Amino acid sequence: MADIRVLSAGAVQAMVTALAAEYEAETGNKLALNFATAGVVKDRVASGEAVDVAISSQAAIAALEKSGTFVVASVQPLASTSTGLFVRKGTPKPDIATPEKFKQVILAANTFAYSDPAGGGTGGRLFAEMLARLGIKDEIDHKTVFGKRGVEVVAHVVEGRAEMGATFISEVLPHKDADVVAELPGDLGDTNGYAAAIPARSAVPDAAHEFIRALSAAQTKPRWLAAGMKPLF
Repeated sequence: MADIRVLSAGAVQAMVTALAAEYEAETGNKLALNFATAGVVKDRVASGEAVDVAISSQAAIAALEKSGTFVVASVQPLASTSTGLFVRKGTPKPDIATPEKFKQVILAANTFAYSDPAGGGTGGRLFAEMLARLGIKDEIDHKTVFGKRGVEVVAHVVEGRAEMGATFISEVLPHKDADVVAELPGDLGDTNGYAAAIPARSAVPDAAHEFIRALSAAQTKPRWLAAGMKPLF
């Protein structure tokens, strides 16, 4: 049996957690799961932290691959997800069918939540860039309750600290007390892909390969879709 250390971005947490439990039951191997923002995953892997499987944004994985961080040919695309607006369960869903309607809805909100871009999260950085393009970043930030990760953003909304929020849809769907309104409309939308790879320093590369194969097995595609993600394998 092997002990496999997994460091993963939070956008894929629900699926990684579910498939990890099944993999352990089937193989007897043990997985130590640790979740952080994509940027933090990149920094920790780059610093040489002992990790057997790294899962982060495709951009972060590609940058690390260029520096020779990973076992050759070990990068495996997993899935992509899009940013969506969400509210507490039972709250009326606003109409955000167009960029202008979306802009007016979030401007009218009393409180808002999204991931702090300074925390290294891809979703927070992309959302902040979009707000800046709309010219409303300062106004929205003034009433925003920031989360370090998407899971905290969801908690701020379902626990009443924010009226609505925005994060990757895959981070909202696991929470029964949150409702996705819709993806961001038109040219405001963003989609981010995630991939897994094996750091060259892995102590159990064969077992790590086996787990990545389990994550990207063809029969898991419907489950990735149900979790709010589009399979990339």
